[in-house]
Amino acid sequence: MPHFDLPLEELRRYRPELPEPEDFDGFWEKTLSAARAHDLDARFARVETVLATVEVFDVTYAGFEGQPVKGWLIVPAGAEGPLPAVVEYIGYGGGRGLPHERLLWSAAGFAHFVMDTRGQGAGGTGAGDTPDPVGSGPAHPGYMTRGIEDPHDYYYRRVFTDAVRAVEAARAHPLVDSARVAAVGGSQGGGITLAVGGLVPDLAAIAPDVPFLCDFPRAATLSGRLPYLEIGQYLRTRRGLEERVFRTLSYFDGVHFAARGRAPALFSAALQDETCPPSTVFAAFNAYAGSERSMEVYSFNDHEGGGAYQKDVQLRWLPGHLGNR
Repeated sequence: MPHFDLPLEELRRYRPELPEPEDFDGFWEKTLSAARAHDLDARFARVETVLATVEVFDVTYAGFEGQPVKGWLIVPAGAEGPLPAVVEYIGYGGGRGLPHERLLWSAAGFAHFVMDTRGQGAGGTGAGDTPDPVGSGPAHPGYMTRGIEDPHDYYYRRVFTDAVRAVEAARAHPLVDSARVAAVGGSQGGGITLAVGGLVPDLAAIAPDVPFLCDFPRAATLSGRLPYLEIGQYLRTRRGLEERVFRTLSYFDGVHFAARGRAPALFSAALQDETCPPSTVFAAFNAYAGSERSMEVYSFNDHEGGGAYQKDVQLRWLPGHLGNR
């Protein structure tokens, strides 16, 4: 597959002028304040498994509007703590799956918190266990257009709030060192990671891989694939709503969250990625406010990006920021 986006030298300079809502910070402060008015109520139920090297906890905590969100906490067997922790967010359509599918970070000595993405996990990789009880108006199948005409109703307002509360839930467990928590994820999980990096000021590190949910105006017109294609399909029948839709999306753009991120950050991009075009990833990377940031580039890969190779990079990079035992 040939490169279809900007050349690498232009990607490294790409800084789109994206309109940012004047009340962006106030919107998120009010959203998170409302969520925190509910008791976090983080509950960790030990799960009996046949896995000899880890202990597994089935997690439930209060997310957006106090609604229950599921997760896993997986820790090395016999760990006494406090442990550095990796909070992981999942790709589009996927759920938390089963514990034995998520052993990488605990094998490296970290406590590993996996957030189940509300309403997902019935058509992607990994089963999900968290419903999304909030309805919306007309929407294209998928998640991208649910409530898209108003930022207060938009699906990712709920997801990003759940994600911030996931960090708080991880920190609530006695085996977790609250000062040594990182956020990671790929694709949708990478976009959620960027949002959390902009909303939680004291993370030790973030690692967004081929992040989704960045530079919406370009992504929605450049990518011919789902999920970005859902936006165009919606506007195809909802003529005249472009301005309203893209204003809503501006509250959720990874570029704006990146401009608020301060933690050391390790990004990755794939130059043949037609799902999350590399220019949209570089838009967030180039906007990132933290003084320590790096980008791994995979020139001949599509949306799979670096895959296991990028995990190896992360495994070598994160201990320098988390000091795993």
